[in-house]
Amino acid sequence: MILSAVTVFMAGCTGQRWTLFVACFGAALVGCLTAESNVSAKQPNVLILYGDDLGFGDLGCYNAKSKIPTPNLDRLATEGMRFTDGHSSSGICTPSRYALLTGRHHWRDFHGIVNAFGGSVFKPGRLTMAEMLKSSGYHTAAIGKWHLGWDWEAIRKPGAKKFGEGRNAGWGPEAFEWDKSIPDGPLAHGFDHYFGDTVINFPPYCWIQDDKVVRAPSAIMDTSKWKPIKEGNWECRPGPMDADWDPYQNIPTTTERGVEFIKSQADQDKPFFLYFAFPAPHAPIIPNDEFDGKSQAGPYGDFVVETDDACGKLLSALQESGQAENTIVIFTADNGPEKYAYARDQKFGHWSAEPLRGLKRDIYEGGHHVPYIIKWPGVTQGGQVSDALVSQIDLMATLAAALEFDLPDDSAEDSHNLLPLLTGETDKIRTTHIHNTRENAYAIRHGDWLLIDSKDGYQSGRDQGWEERHQYPADDGQPVELYDLKNDIGQRRNLADQHPAKVVEMQKLIAKIREQGYSAPRLAEETVR
Repeated sequence: MILSAVTVFMAGCTGQRWTLFVACFGAALVGCLTAESNVSAKQPNVLILYGDDLGFGDLGCYNAKSKIPTPNLDRLATEGMRFTDGHSSSGICTPSRYALLTGRHHWRDFHGIVNAFGGSVFKPGRLTMAEMLKSSGYHTAAIGKWHLGWDWEAIRKPGAKKFGEGRNAGWGPEAFEWDKSIPDGPLAHGFDHYFGDTVINFPPYCWIQDDKVVRAPSAIMDTSKWKPIKEGNWECRPGPMDADWDPYQNIPTTTERGVEFIKSQADQDKPFFLYFAFPAPHAPIIPNDEFDGKSQAGPYGDFVVETDDACGKLLSALQESGQAENTIVIFTADNGPEKYAYARDQKFGHWSAEPLRGLKRDIYEGGHHVPYIIKWPGVTQGGQVSDALVSQIDLMATLAAALEFDLPDDSAEDSHNLLPLLTGETDKIRTTHIHNTRENAYAIRHGDWLLIDSKDGYQSGRDQGWEERHQYPADDGQPVELYDLKNDIGQRRNLADQHPAKVVEMQKLIAKIREQGYSAPRLAEETVR
């Protein structure tokens, strides 16, 4: 097309007009070739912002009735695609993080969280998102909450003994050789760099940089040394602590590190991948004083405001460093809000999971149906809202497709490529998703139907006061629950007794997906061939 236009123009060119044409066309051609070269040479950066125990109804862009201002994340939603039906793999922390970083349902390997000083959940040979991106030429970094385990035994002194019993048992600071590298953490699974405190309410209470502690713990965790907590309980396990440790500095410090990392990448040849995992608004609920009263939902709401403010700082760093237009930004959360949400609803009239039923741990929607926003310059148009079913598990195959990375058959077994959805080529990719937190309770979404293959979807306990305030009927005693989410997103009307054939169909589908070992379309296609 360009050559045709040139031929027509050349036919009428003489003298000065010809000279002008040659100069202009030459400059334009060089500009086009340079632009194409830059696009092909510079792959998009990837920034994942991962909230912790954040409710679907906490952000203003998801809930018009929210009493928590979230201007930065609301703006991100207007700049990208906001999904209204996005899900984590689990209703708790570790499994959801594992699934996001591997493209594999957590329940194929484990169900619970990594406890204090627990080992890595990654089996040898398991491909992670960070490894995929690193092998594609990315500089990779993780900042914030890890909660996927380390090999702490490698630095534990022989013969070291715990103090206390049960949940109050712990290791003293003298039990470890703190000058040694801690194996099998982020650096062993694809990240070039790590900075964080691994888990805000688990020992060791200190900063870790890459694979070593920044300052060796010399005391036992003592919450009386900290400023008072602002809502709920500390939820902190006993163990070694840096004598000057201040949990209130978690978000400010990690955010500063995140900003520094982003700006440092502006002049680098490699694209970057930053997995930035917040400790908030997970307990302990400890917003810094400058955020007190910034919401109408108590300290938890203020903590969400601080989290949103931190997101704003990271996004501003992208803009100021000139990298915003070449960076994929993904915001989501590992699971729904903690049980303190019940009291918050009663006291402030703010339901963090609005309009959903259930909280963290539950296999009702509120446990895993989370905010999910993707800004992808040049791929997604701003202000798009999609009601397509999507999962955090799908990010692995989506990025692989964008990079033309050929995923091995033994990786990302449950990941669906969302690119056609993001570009507007289709309005639906995934039709099915299995929800799970505990080993013996599963739920399955298929189309508009949701089956809870258990007596109910609660894993963390029923709150009758909340159910009465929100006009939920009493439990009907059926062995399973079936909901039509298109007409009952709040899961009030159990239709299991009206559709017994649908119950059986969905139970068989759960069994099939679990037994075949995958649900990714690419693997199903290979099986057919």
